[in-house]
Amino acid sequence: MDRSWINFLRTTNEYENGVEEFLEFANMNVPDNNGKFYCPCVNFLNERKLPTNVIREHVLCDGFLKSYTKWIWHGELIDMPSVDVSKAEEVDLEIDDRMEEMIRDIGHDSFQRANVYDNLCNDAEKPLYAECTKYTRLSAVLKLFNVKARNGWTDKSFTELLELLSDMLPKGNTLPTRNYDAKKILCPMGMEYQKIHACPNDCVLYRKELAMLHQCPRCGVSRYKQKHSEFESDSKGPPAKVLWYLPIVPRLKRLFSNANDAKLMRWHADGRTTDGHLRHPADGLQWKKIDSMFPNFSNDSRNIRFGLATDGMNPYGNLSINIVHGLFY
Repeated sequence: MDRSWINFLRTTNEYENGVEEFLEFANMNVPDNNGKFYCPCVNFLNERKLPTNVIREHVLCDGFLKSYTKWIWHGELIDMPSVDVSKAEEVDLEIDDRMEEMIRDIGHDSFQRANVYDNLCNDAEKPLYAECTKYTRLSAVLKLFNVKARNGWTDKSFTELLELLSDMLPKGNTLPTRNYDAKKILCPMGMEYQKIHACPNDCVLYRKELAMLHQCPRCGVSRYKQKHSEFESDSKGPPAKVLWYLPIVPRLKRLFSNANDAKLMRWHADGRTTDGHLRHPADGLQWKKIDSMFPNFSNDSRNIRFGLATDGMNPYGNLSINIVHGLFY
């Protein structure tokens, strides 16, 4: 089926005829759709299933998602490569051997917190209010949080805005009325982090063998904020200083889950010009030394090297400029 009409102007007859062909295709190929399916406008994955007449209006007014040329959400089957039957058993054995490794990479939390994923899916399908076709509960909260972040709103002002918007919207709307409730909706989409108590003088982190201490073993300062009474200074309370640790592995997984970012992560192996000139740390001797020391690591184009920098370091305070040191490994 010709799909060049997707790129035509929405006012042309070719575009309108193409929309009708798409609707007919979807009605014929989506089983048990009851006349409803996803709308292929620019936000079709964030919309709930809509009737045909509403989808026609959306596509004619808002446009068809130009990158959506394989209509997999509307009944089109993807051509799958043929599989060599003689190697099927070998592939199954390899998958079985790596199953534990894949589960370990994903993490046990992904299985233990299945209800969090279900709640996220429900919020993505739940309309903001009855008969609302443009926003779901999740998409509305996400857009509002983007505005909050861009303009630096405080949590208190954001709560006041949510209360006002909820009052303006029709009765029975699903918009949360507190900043705390809105953050709970978006928590499953965020990255995990760990809070680690730290000495106020940056002597130690209270982790591993120091996790149960109440005072710093080096300077003797209390781990917790001081009370008004000196007799309560060592009692538990809010920590004096907290380090927010962002685990690197989940962030690397998130980068590789996006096709564009994954391509950039492999650029040093797949897209770099290697003509003997020094243009990139990969052309340097340190990089090549690591490649020779760990050939299995370097042969995988997805290998990662981290760059460490001590920006603004001036250890003795007697220099007119700050020193910037860098190291790749």
